[in-house]
Amino acid sequence: DFQDQLDAVVARARAAGVGRLVTISTRVRKLDGLLAITDRFPEVYCSVGTHPHHAHEEFDFTAADLVSHTRHPKVVAIGEAGLDYHYDNSPVEKQEQGLRQHIRAAREAGLPLVIHSREADEHMERVLKDEMGKGTFPAVLHCFTGGRALAMSAINMGLYVSFKIGRAHV
Repeated sequence: DFQDQLDAVVARARAAGVGRLVTISTRVRKLDGLLAITDRFPEVYCSVGTHPHHAHEEFDFTAADLVSHTRHPKVVAIGEAGLDYHYDNSPVEKQEQGLRQHIRAAREAGLPLVIHSREADEHMERVLKDEMGKGTFPAVLHCFTGGRALAMSAINMGLYVSFKIGRAHV
C-alpha cells in the first residue's frame, strides 16, 4: 500500500537523522497529491512543476501560474522541469517552452529551480545562458546525466549540480 510505503520512507529518513525532505513535482495538475503528503508529515516539503516528459500535457501553465502555487508554505522549489532527449515523450519545443516558464517562475519567486537534463547538454547550456542573461535564478541540475562541460558551465553560472555515486545521491 502506498501510504505504508510512504510511512516507511519517512521513518527511515527520521532514523537516519534527516530533518527535511523535498518531494519533487512532475505534474502541476497533481500538486494536490503532493501537498497532502506535505500536510501529513511536518518535515516533508515539495516543489511545483512539470517534468519534461509531460511538457506537452501541461504547456499551458505560465510562470504566473507556477508562482501562485508557491504561496503555499510547503512549496519550496520550482520544477522538475528541463530537457530530456533520451525518451521521445514530449516534443522538444514544448520541453523548452516549459523550461523557460519554470525559469521565469524561479526568478520571480526567488525559489530554486529543479532542473532535469538528460542527453541534452548543448541545448540546456544554451537555454541556461540565455535565461541567465535576462536575470539570475537559483537552480540545481537535479537529474544530470551530462558531461563535464555542462556541469562546469552550470557551476560558473552559480548553479548547483547533483549526481549519484553508487546508490547514494550527493
